[in-house]
Amino acid sequence: MSAAFTYSAKGWLGKASAGVILGFTLALGFTGLFVWLTPDGLMAGSGKTQFAMWLVAPIWCGIASFCFLFRSGIRAWLWLGGANIVVFALLAIAKSVG
Repeated sequence: MSAAFTYSAKGWLGKASAGVILGFTLALGFTGLFVWLTPDGLMAGSGKTQFAMWLVAPIWCGIASFCFLFRSGIRAWLWLGGANIVVFALLAIAKSVG
């Protein structure tokens, strides 16, 4: 059997920077998907836009918190970068369709 993985403080700068930078862009992408995929699109009214604006912070904090569960900083950058590509591709598709 292989040894169990133990979490350590090694690579925290890479993980934290990935969580802060790519987590922010990922939160913006998820919020954009919320705006475009719910009824009435971007111009639904001030309630929807306010909710979308306030939705960024908890998503960003969640991603920044969970980024420390990656085994290394490079994995955090690669996975969050890939997630950004997927989310923004879906956002581009949603914009072109809607």
